[in-house]
Amino acid sequence: MTPVLPSLDALKTQAKALRKSLESQGRAISHAQALELIAHQHGARDWNTLHAQIGNRPAIPFAIGQRVKGRYLNQPFVGTVVALNTLGDGQYFRLKLDFDTPVDVITFDSMSNFRSRVNVTVNHTGRTAEKTSDGQPHLVLQM
Repeated sequence: MTPVLPSLDALKTQAKALRKSLESQGRAISHAQALELIAHQHGARDWNTLHAQIGNRPAIPFAIGQRVKGRYLNQPFVGTVVALNTLGDGQYFRLKLDFDTPVDVITFDSMSNFRSRVNVTVNHTGRTAEKTSDGQPHLVLQM
């Protein structure tokens, strides 16, 4: 699995926020220095290397911290993406979702099994390839 790099716009926004935060502490740095620090945080040698790694790849439809909603095992949920990795050259995404309210994944009235965090693999449309016995995807995100 490959860690997902944010978009160039997101990285530049991070650099601006870092610069502003340091400036408020009396430690002013240039925008170029902030970009270099952001590059190091993402494991790159410098900003140019990070910029090249991102290149002109298609936009990733998910981000850590993103609020999402949809259906998991046909139960509605609202939650947050807490982990994200790309699979298959960016064709699929491994998401760890933290539900705001636990979801009961058993449909029998006499039993319950609540999940508050799940790991799923979805495509760009936010659907899992795995399906329930009635043919519905395990998870469908509203995009």
